[in-house]
Amino acid sequence: MWYLVGVVDLKITVRFFASYREKAGTSQTVVDVPEGCTVASLAAQLANSYPDLTSRPGALVVAVNQEYREHTFELSDGDEAALIPPVSGGRS
Repeated sequence: MWYLVGVVDLKITVRFFASYREKAGTSQTVVDVPEGCTVASLAAQLANSYPDLTSRPGALVVAVNQEYREHTFELSDGDEAALIPPVSGGRS
């Protein structure tokens, strides 16, 4: 891997829940992302690494450190991101 001076990689733990866990084939992974990475960039990276996950990374619901976040949210080193699948069904 090539590194540029001044570029810092952040380690982000990603947890996959329910159908995303099945599609990714794992419940958790750790990814390296560049400093300044947003939830949107992480979602795109995950969709590229796990093609069965989604064809629309912009539609992924992501919680960072147990709080739902917009795709513009900037990640920090050591964050935990959780991919939450859409919920359907239930009774009225």
